[in-house]
Amino acid sequence: MSRPPELFPLFAGLETLEGVGEKTARAFEGLGVQRPKDLLYLLPHSGVDRARKASVRDVVAPCTVTVEVEVGAHFPPRSKGKPYRVMVRDSALEFMLIFFHARGDYLTKLLPTGQRRLVSGKLELFDGIAQMVHPDHVLRVEEAGELPTFEPVYPLTAGVTQKLVAKAVAGALARTPDLAEWIDGPLLAREGWPGWRAALLAAHGPQGAADLAPTHPARQRLAYDELLAHQLTLALARATLRRQKGLPTVGTGVLQARVLESLPYAPTGAQTRALREIAQDLEAPLRMNRLLQGDVGAGKTLVAFMALLIAVEAGGQGALMAPTEILARQHHEGLAPLAAAAGVRLELLTGRDKGAERAAKLRDLAEGRIGILVGTHAVFQKDVAFHDLRLAIVDEQHRFGVAQRMELGAKGVATDTLVMTATPIPRSLALASYGDMDVSVLDEKPPGRKPIRTALVSTARMDEVVAHLAQAVAEGRQAYWVCPLVEDSEVLDYASAEARFQHLRAALGDVVGMVHGQMPPADKDAAMARFVLGVTKVLVATTVIEVGVNVPNASIMVIERAESFGLAQLHQLRGRVGRGAAASTCLLMYQAPLSEGGERRLKVLRDTEDGFRIAEEDLAMRGAGDLIGTAQSGLPRFRVADLERQGALMAIAQTDARRLLADDPGLESPRGRAARMLLWLLDQDRAIRLISVG
Repeated sequence: MSRPPELFPLFAGLETLEGVGEKTARAFEGLGVQRPKDLLYLLPHSGVDRARKASVRDVVAPCTVTVEVEVGAHFPPRSKGKPYRVMVRDSALEFMLIFFHARGDYLTKLLPTGQRRLVSGKLELFDGIAQMVHPDHVLRVEEAGELPTFEPVYPLTAGVTQKLVAKAVAGALARTPDLAEWIDGPLLAREGWPGWRAALLAAHGPQGAADLAPTHPARQRLAYDELLAHQLTLALARATLRRQKGLPTVGTGVLQARVLESLPYAPTGAQTRALREIAQDLEAPLRMNRLLQGDVGAGKTLVAFMALLIAVEAGGQGALMAPTEILARQHHEGLAPLAAAAGVRLELLTGRDKGAERAAKLRDLAEGRIGILVGTHAVFQKDVAFHDLRLAIVDEQHRFGVAQRMELGAKGVATDTLVMTATPIPRSLALASYGDMDVSVLDEKPPGRKPIRTALVSTARMDEVVAHLAQAVAEGRQAYWVCPLVEDSEVLDYASAEARFQHLRAALGDVVGMVHGQMPPADKDAAMARFVLGVTKVLVATTVIEVGVNVPNASIMVIERAESFGLAQLHQLRGRVGRGAAASTCLLMYQAPLSEGGERRLKVLRDTEDGFRIAEEDLAMRGAGDLIGTAQSGLPRFRVADLERQGALMAIAQTDARRLLADDPGLESPRGRAARMLLWLLDQDRAIRLISVG
């Protein structure tokens, strides 16, 4: 499918625009502008009021003023480095125009004595005398119409001036064709948005400051176009995945009932609801592609296990994949009692399984004797074959992209996929990064989880904290102590894990253990195992422990230099305690003085345990790209849309895109063809490939 000819002028080289040469075109790349169409989306960020005034007497300096003047005498500089001055007079007052390093012959041409000119620029008072240094505009009276009353101000980069951008944008706008409407008619009418071309003209021709706000209809519409194009791409990926026929997997409920009977508590409403959504997906003849999103301690594991049981009840197998060996082992240990209650064979497969033992497991797996397999990515090695894999669950601490999700499905004939994440993501971002998936949210804590008391403590009170810890250890409690870095670096006076470990060992004795990123995996596992068994009472760790470790007896979490961590990370770390019967505490130790942002982060954490609220706050403070690390997040870079402020539009775009594709899977209808234009315009080549494949 090739680019529609109507768009050719917008995809030509920048040099084809008047006033743009080869050198300028290169400079424009600093603004992310490579073709005329990129200029359409380079929107002004502010504006200057250039409305005509009768006299500079009507304004309060310093400010920008536009006024018609009669040019008086010229005063060239008497010595080098002094300014060139031109006297001018408006209807009521004389003032001076000042030029540095200017050529006299140029200025006498620009401002001939005795003639009238329109000047616009910044007026300042100098020793009580009004003067304008280097006016932005000097125009003949008959050219005055060229100056807009409100002039847009564009972002700049080295080698590009305001005049140049304005001229290039005008050139790009002049090439803009009238395109058929791709936004749903009723939505357009309800929101009162202009058409595409009208929106561009309005966004680049603001009449006042209000026209620059993200809430202005023209900007809302252009933002919606970006979100719609992005959601169409995701919806096409989703349709491609779903078009691959799935196997209907229908559970009998027998094994699930056994597990529920063995539990000391009933599942939460959120767990029951999520399980129902998953069961419906499994029954459908389409491939499931669902995200199970739950806050720390919301009970995702139970939901996942019940879903795996549905696969076994239907005569198939289930697999649960964890990102690390520690986590795979934990899942295996955590699920063992549930598997025993259900009477299902559960096995663990990691990179450590070797030789005869591994061969025996693989044989049992291929012959269907293993119902549920827990493992690391070792599950995807060539020699691992399932008898009948119906459901693959990915516990994704590492982010799985759309491509990996497609690969995962290739293991079974038509495997359904469920991705679990413990990172609460604000809804707008979840839609941006997982818009190709259906989402189930666990937003209730299971009964019996006690709230965690969170306190802020300055590092100056280190000795008190250590004494408090000694007391707790004497009472048989266990604690984590999280350090920011491993090696002592001169630059960062962070207490390294090494030094902190020695310090705590001196204070508390050999009940202190350590685990950090530079340790060989076997040592790491051994250190964790000693902590789980309770031999080690205090575990000094770098952030390796944030991922899913479960030690119910650990009830104290000390995070050193907490201000150097992100909100989501702190929330994950805190979630490692509060899993057992004892009341838990989290101490956020900070180095005074705190920056404003650092203080706000720590206070949010102190005041709430709701991961979704924390994530929304994080988004507001850091912006979308940082929140999930744009590089690996696969988050699109939007030029107009702002996920923090326009998150609600993203949800509308998702519904709209899915509905359009449901009615018109090949985008062949008039609106579908218009939507293809939008995909071309916004460089969604991937989506275009998916349509042509489809």
